[in-house]
Amino acid sequence: MTVYVPEEFTSAEEDILRRYFTNLDGPVFALVNLPEVVKGALFARYSRSSKSLRRLFLDEFVGDLDIQGDQTVDATMGLERAEELYEKVFFEYGDDSVAQLGGVHLACEQASNVLTKILEWGRLMSYLEQSTRYIAYDARLGGRYRYFRDPALLSSRFGTRYVGDMDRMFDSYSLLLAKVTDHVRATVPRDVADSDFVYRQATRAKALDAVRGVLPAASMSNVGIYGTGQAFEMLLLRMRAHP
Repeated sequence: MTVYVPEEFTSAEEDILRRYFTNLDGPVFALVNLPEVVKGALFARYSRSSKSLRRLFLDEFVGDLDIQGDQTVDATMGLERAEELYEKVFFEYGDDSVAQLGGVHLACEQASNVLTKILEWGRLMSYLEQSTRYIAYDARLGGRYRYFRDPALLSSRFGTRYVGDMDRMFDSYSLLLAKVTDHVRATVPRDVADSDFVYRQATRAKALDAVRGVLPAASMSNVGIYGTGQAFEMLLLRMRAHP
């Protein structure tokens, strides 16, 4: 498995996050104790942000929520009772229809482009993936470009070549993005009704759309998934059967 780069939070931030996220240091986590409209809006913003979901929540959503009543909630604890209940219903009663009744917003971060396609294969779920049309992929994570590093490949005789080729590919992407952005802004006139911010965002999106084909399948992205328990069960079965 590739190295996951966990995000650092202050003690105050961790205190808030524990109320709404099932873990604070893993790449896969669920959202709880939030209104559905907030979770939906958070995921919608997620697809156009370079931030992790937890950081995005802290920076753009906490200020608009009344969290005073949730101070004693800790979503990272107390899951044992819920797990016991589902185990009883599934295995002792043999009733899997209960899995249709509950939905979960799940985030999968730092996933390769190949993995995102596996995750999104089933159509009984809803997906929002970090968009290469709105986000530059040349930002480094933990000092390294965001692409999948298979330990088996890295330890083989092709490891050094793989890293070198991938780094050069991302270097080329970064260089092209800067040049294409300049070209677009030099050739696309600004509408008098558009503010400078709107114009810069629109031309940046055109440039990102033009150069995203350079990105390799190993590029890592963030994916938001919403589905019922039954849909997640099918996802896990499909992934376990995948070669």
